Amino acid sequence: MPMISRQFAFVLMLLVSFAAKAADYVAIPAGQFESALAIAGHAAHLRLAAFSMRSEPVTNAEFLAFVKQHAEWRRGQVPSLLAGSSYLSQWQGPLEPGASILPDQPVTQVSWFAARAYCDSEQARLPNWYEWEYVSAADATRADARRDPARNQELLSAIQGASGNLPGVIGTGPANVYGVRDLNRLLWEWTGDYAAMFPNADARVPGSVANLALCGGSALAFADKNQYALMMRVAALTALRPADTASRVGFRCVRDPKGK
Repeated sequence: MPMISRQFAFVLMLLVSFAAKAADYVAIPAGQFESALAIAGHAAHLRLAAFSMRSEPVTNAEFLAFVKQHAEWRRGQVPSLLAGSSYLSQWQGPLEPGASILPDQPVTQVSWFAARAYCDSEQARLPNWYEWEYVSAADATRADARRDPARNQELLSAIQGASGNLPGVIGTGPANVYGVRDLNRLLWEWTGDYAAMFPNADARVPGSVANLALCGGSALAFADKNQYALMMRVAALTALRPADTASRVGFRCVRDPKGK
């Protein structure tokens, strides 16, 4: 067998083995939460219901397994309305990520529509922004570490230093108090309601309700001006349309309690 074929077979075997693992969802308890976002000049005080969240972002191996089972989401098969020309463009082929794409890297260059379809395949959904923000506020020892200046600077430095590169492998840092990894450092992540965070006539999301826009979205800003890393994340997401993709935008899924 030629060397390149052996290398490809080895990488494919790794991808399949990674994809075979069942996704790990961890319980997130209900709680009171003050969002860093402000609506009409006022901080949003919320009571979030319990849910469960993927402990890690969706990987290249997992997304490869998904597109093998759902041909309509393979590169070259997805209508342009649902994914642009850069969809999975870092992969060598529609079913060949290539030797340079690591199985345990978060999948990126995936549109909002594709991310939502993947979560549907796991009987899950994309988190809404407040759910994502609630979990991302935690560090390894605190449920809300946002008032720590050193942590805020660390997150900002990590984001600025990684700009424009593919994300690294998952799990290099500690999990937070809920058991969730890599929410803040590796990449941006799609949320189900991202297009409602700022008024945007071009962000047409079928079936969505622009809750934040209806609550005074034109005045939407940050109540906590120290959350610079979070500001950059919001700016990056709200610049995208649902069919857009980006080299540092991936996703993870959440599930509601059974019976809801």
